[in-house]
Amino acid sequence: MDDLAKGQFLSTASPQAPSTVVSTQQNKLGSGEFPAEHTLENEASESLGERAVLGKQIRWKIDLRLCSIAGLLCSLNLLDSGILSSASVTTMLEDLELNHGNRYSVSIFIFTIANVAFQLPCTLAVRFVGPRIWFATITFLFGLLTMCTAFIHTWGQMIALRVLLGIAMSGIYPGLTYLISTWYTRREQQLRYAYVQSGEVLVFATGNIVNFGLNHLDGKAGLAGWRWMYLVQGLITCVLGAVTYWWMVDFPENAQNSFCFLTAKEAQFASCRIQDDRGDLMPEPFSWGKLLSAFKDLKIYGFACMFFLLNSITTALAYFLPIILQSGMGFSSNESILLATPPYYYAVIPVVISSFVGGHYGVRGPLITFNALTLIAGFLMFGLPASSHVAVRYTGTFLATGAYVSNWAALNAFQANNIVGQWKRVATAATITAMNGLGGVAGSYIVRQQEAPQYLTAVWVSIGSHILLIGILGVFTIYFYIANRQQASGAKILEGLVCIFCPTWNLMATNLWGAAWLSIHVLILDPTNCWLPVHPSCLKLYPQFFIKRSISHADEKDYMVMMPSDICLVHFIYTTLAIPRRYDS
Repeated sequence: MDDLAKGQFLSTASPQAPSTVVSTQQNKLGSGEFPAEHTLENEASESLGERAVLGKQIRWKIDLRLCSIAGLLCSLNLLDSGILSSASVTTMLEDLELNHGNRYSVSIFIFTIANVAFQLPCTLAVRFVGPRIWFATITFLFGLLTMCTAFIHTWGQMIALRVLLGIAMSGIYPGLTYLISTWYTRREQQLRYAYVQSGEVLVFATGNIVNFGLNHLDGKAGLAGWRWMYLVQGLITCVLGAVTYWWMVDFPENAQNSFCFLTAKEAQFASCRIQDDRGDLMPEPFSWGKLLSAFKDLKIYGFACMFFLLNSITTALAYFLPIILQSGMGFSSNESILLATPPYYYAVIPVVISSFVGGHYGVRGPLITFNALTLIAGFLMFGLPASSHVAVRYTGTFLATGAYVSNWAALNAFQANNIVGQWKRVATAATITAMNGLGGVAGSYIVRQQEAPQYLTAVWVSIGSHILLIGILGVFTIYFYIANRQQASGAKILEGLVCIFCPTWNLMATNLWGAAWLSIHVLILDPTNCWLPVHPSCLKLYPQFFIKRSISHADEKDYMVMMPSDICLVHFIYTTLAIPRRYDS
């Protein structure tokens, strides 16, 4: 159901008897497991303006603490690909004998396989170990292994370290995707994924410039230029691991465990807004049965296929762009390292703009389609035989890079908006990241050096994969439309119900204005017990099975609530309601 339409209600995981609800909440509050009681008196004591200011303050704090460090940590994968791709146009291939056969592609492939194999257990570890300890540990290990790469001398040593690097990296992407989805409402997520992706590509692009400078240290202290790349950036990553322990935030219900983060009031408000948005703030007790049952949902595999198709292009560009610039466009080694940077700086513009539009208007599918078509256009400019001008081909890399970076944020928001439940989110994050990695395996083999300068296999595979991605998106759109129609008619319940318990006067219409009046659903047994005289058309009765429990004869009291443009008279009975969810497309 639309997040604005639900207002700010006190929510529980399941209906309870009135006599047990208050005591249960007090017990949970004392243990820090659940936000304090969201009473009507609390609501009435705060104006809408004060609540709006508090909401902005909380979002700003979360953005500053979570999105900033998440962008840096997600950049580690691109940092690895950036060092490897920059080093590939230096003496590294000869020094480690990676220029024989497909050894360079195998070094990428083995990293990805190790990464994929440990996705699920490492994502579970985020919940059981805690984000601060977990991300700090694996980041430090990743930096240490990167530093070790500076001192290897054989291809076999390279492969061994690539396996360990893949394992260390496996917990970062899915873990951060899951953590971000727990802190933001559905409408807010795409822009936040865009922030993370922007930080990631900016670090990656800057890393290419750093690699250019470090390559000039070739021969210093007896180390080749590519060894300096691994040594210096590995050391920086170790320092980042230490910073992560202090800067990373915990899950919303454990916000008090984060250093110098939210006040008690802000933590309560942040938890309530997430619970009100989708009703899955608190995870259910863990069991392998619950976790594995999530894989019965076919949507997970559709999302996973879309990430596979997207990342096959991501890997091809991230690892091979300097080689393409050198072998396909005739640039020198240092020029190729530098010219691989601007497309990623450019990518920040489309990812932020498209994510802002998607979040503001609540659309995902049309933006994903537009980005996919833009990527196809970029690869056509880059790879058609008629594209003989270097400027045209180089411009195509800008379009393709900006499109796939934008779609990474859009696809993450698309799947997060349509997956409900903490353990299903864990399963989904691990699955899509695993398939994301397998897409990287495919991407490591579609760029074939013998096809320089056109690289037609990479071009046509990229175009075909995004035509297929658009097709899968079309299937999702049709399915969501039909499912939402069935839910609206009462024929189907989507992803369970959000159960709203309303002791005495805890239910109050807040944050409802403009278009929200058109979509709010008020579930009642007797229309005489609830009226909104300004907008009577917003009253909508659902079939009986949506109403879990109702207790009539509550104390009667009317409340006058001032809205930005309306005066709303609200009168509710003592009842437990269940609000059906909707899919977002």
